[in-house]
Amino acid sequence: MTAATERQRPLRPLLFLDVDGPLIPFGSPHPPPPAAAADDHGNPLLARLDPGVGARLRALGCSLVWATTWREEANEVVAPLLGLPRLPVLGLPEESEEGRGPRGLHWKTPLLVAWADGRPFVWVDDEIGAVDRQWVAAAHPGPALLHRVDPARGLQESDLRTLTEWLAALDRPS
Repeated sequence: MTAATERQRPLRPLLFLDVDGPLIPFGSPHPPPPAAAADDHGNPLLARLDPGVGARLRALGCSLVWATTWREEANEVVAPLLGLPRLPVLGLPEESEEGRGPRGLHWKTPLLVAWADGRPFVWVDDEIGAVDRQWVAAAHPGPALLHRVDPARGLQESDLRTLTEWLAALDRPS
């Protein structure tokens, strides 16, 4: 493939990924086993991570970006447990930006729209609301899927199927 062809290829869609809720569900039918405490990095909830989800996320063909208050700790603790490489991390809003925007707008929304810069993206989070959807529809010129995950259950097969179908539709000719 020549350099000119490489430049003409569209960039892969972004996938902004939250940790608490989607990857570490808040509800669990069974408490973490006592043996899991040795590998929990001081956080027993890490036992709720599904180690197989990393490969499934990579298989989506997106450029993964952490969008979580875990920030760089997501790379240090969560990524290795999921078999993910070190990922870029969505920053926190500047002090001057905090609280800007309409009431109910998640702090991540303007930041991920700016990061995407028109590029197609998926946002997987448990705190996505109607105001976020409206903001993205008005501020982002490219395709976007804001996918809310049930925080009690975390990322499920049905969620991954929804992401796969949406991404496949991007590749279909109009």
